[in-house]
Amino acid sequence: MIQPRSWLPTPLMSILLLIVWLLMVRSIAFGHLLLGGLLAVVIPLVTHRFWDAQPHVKKPRLLLRFALRVLGDIVTANLQVAWLIINPWRRLRPHFVEYPLMLENRFTITLLANTISLTPGTVSANLRLDGKSLLIHALDVEDDDALIETIRERYERPLKEIYEC
Repeated sequence: MIQPRSWLPTPLMSILLLIVWLLMVRSIAFGHLLLGGLLAVVIPLVTHRFWDAQPHVKKPRLLLRFALRVLGDIVTANLQVAWLIINPWRRLRPHFVEYPLMLENRFTITLLANTISLTPGTVSANLRLDGKSLLIHALDVEDDDALIETIRERYERPLKEIYEC
C-alpha cells in the first residue's frame, strides 16, 4: 500500500481527482495532464485537515465479503420492492423502527446508516444525538425485532468486526 506523505496526504484520492479531471475535459493533452496533476496534489493538501482520520480496515477479506453481501441485498431488495409495487392488492406496512446501535465509531455508524439507505425499502432517517440509536423507516415491516436482528447480523456485526475490533 502507498504510504501517505506530507506533500501527498491521500495518494488514492489524488489519482481519482486526476482521472475525474481528465474525464471531465475529455482530453489527455499535456496541459490538461499538468493542470489535473497540479489540482490532484493541491486540493488534498488544502483540504486534508478538515477530514476525519482514515479508518483502519482490520479484516480486508471480510470487507470484500460485506460489500458483496450488500450488493446482493440491494438486488434482492429491488426485486422485493418491485413485487410490492406491482401487487396492488398487497397492503404495505410502513413503519419506523428505533434501532439500538452497538457501534461507537462515527465512521462505522455512518457506513451502517448508508448501507441501510442503499437497500431499497429502508432508509435511515435519524441518528440520536447521543449516538446510541438510529431511526429507520421500512416500507414493509412484519416484525420490528426481526428487522432489527436482520440488520444487526447482516450489517452491524460485520462492520464492527471489520473496523472496531
